[in-house]
Amino acid sequence: MNIGWTKLAVAVCALAGTMAMAQGDPARAFDAATAAVRKPGTVVRIDLIGDSTQTNNAGYGRGFCANLTAVVDCVNMAKGGASTKTYRADGLWQRALETRPDYMLIQFGHNDEASKPPLPRQTTMAEYEANLRRFVEEARAAGIKPVLVTPLTRRYFGADGKIHSDLAAHSETMRRVAAEMHVPLIDLQADSIAYLDQVGEKAGDALAITKKNDEGKTVFDKTHLNWKGSYIFGRIVAVDLGKAVPALSKYVQPQAVALPPEGVKAMAIINGAPVKIVLVGDSTVNAEGGWGKGFCAIVTPNVTCINEALNGRSSKSFIDEGAWARALADKGDYYLIQFGHNDQKPDAKRHTDPDTTYAANLRRYIADVRAMGGVPVLVTSLSRRNYRDGKLVLDLTAYADATKHVGAEEDVTVIDLNAMSVKLLEGMTQAEADQFDATGHPDAKAENHGSVKLDRTHLNAHGQAVFGRMVADTLVRTQVELGPDIVGEPKVAVTK
Repeated sequence: MNIGWTKLAVAVCALAGTMAMAQGDPARAFDAATAAVRKPGTVVRIDLIGDSTQTNNAGYGRGFCANLTAVVDCVNMAKGGASTKTYRADGLWQRALETRPDYMLIQFGHNDEASKPPLPRQTTMAEYEANLRRFVEEARAAGIKPVLVTPLTRRYFGADGKIHSDLAAHSETMRRVAAEMHVPLIDLQADSIAYLDQVGEKAGDALAITKKNDEGKTVFDKTHLNWKGSYIFGRIVAVDLGKAVPALSKYVQPQAVALPPEGVKAMAIINGAPVKIVLVGDSTVNAEGGWGKGFCAIVTPNVTCINEALNGRSSKSFIDEGAWARALADKGDYYLIQFGHNDQKPDAKRHTDPDTTYAANLRRYIADVRAMGGVPVLVTSLSRRNYRDGKLVLDLTAYADATKHVGAEEDVTVIDLNAMSVKLLEGMTQAEADQFDATGHPDAKAENHGSVKLDRTHLNAHGQAVFGRMVADTLVRTQVELGPDIVGEPKVAVTK
């Protein structure tokens, strides 16, 4: 049985977007028990509270924090897709309070706007105002000084060459709340419009990440920021903070901070520099029966995609056999690393414990990639497709959880392929899931002592394309500089 490609494509796109949104910021692993612990040597903590335009990977967060001195503990608690309603409903506001900052920079509006079709996150203007007032009151009750920030403008240029903002009403509401509640205000809406009106549309686009339009073509994103944009608008916010709260002016860097090497590299890539991506893992990544082949098939010619994954390897044996040393010799810019399936095996040459030896191996992979100037990306294990009593068997959860834990602690992008594949497969029957099954894979023959059985671990060409696309589309939501290097596909019209 083969479910319709339209239905499947829509599901894959939705799942990839949902899981990427779930990652977002904050960069640090959150632990309620240690949330209030501050960086050694710091004297003040400042939290960013808001949506994707404040995050590190797609907003001004990294640029803002970089423009503060080292004695500031700058904590980014912003979350992609959040509105004043969902930030509270999803428990993020409570988490932010638990970090116990001295100051909170609160900015919402982009996702409070009405949308078509209506989304659960949108609010009326009255609700938006009430939510802002409640944030201010509760922050103050917790001994935290709130600072309101009007929303960063979208880069909507009109025929006159000037910005025509769709966030004027939200900005005006925030200004009024700040005045009536005597809260310091950073008018980023006005400042970002003034800056963009001065530099023009072409220079404004140079500050953007990219996205795919409905035809699958790469276009500039009018809302989110690349490294350069983050450092420009982050600098504006930092300087404005020093003016709005004079006590903090001494913590603002006297001059705008230059991009660090990783930012310079990311900007070169988003502007067309060649890039090398190395895939590391087991047979579910390897070109013979893994998602790696589907992934490498949808990168542009600008990318050298090298698949170093090997059948039957675990995070331990891949190192012990010298395969990791060979992969490092490729000198990749990015390393996508996925293990777990063979770490479960009982033999001593491959077995690892999720929370100890497996986690330690992942940390080594991360450290080694960073030491050579590359960017490590962890991928949780692709789900097997075995059902029992009509329910998908979840046998890789411990390794997926350990991967996510290590990624959070090491501030590494995690592509939660396990969760995405599980969600897709849980909406299928065994017969429908079997449309992805490989035939004649060497690992499957070894496991079944040479006999041919349904292979519900490895992928056929269809499965490689589906899950390769899932990995690629999720990757560029965090490593946004790679957006132009993934070939888009036209949106599929939903048929009833």
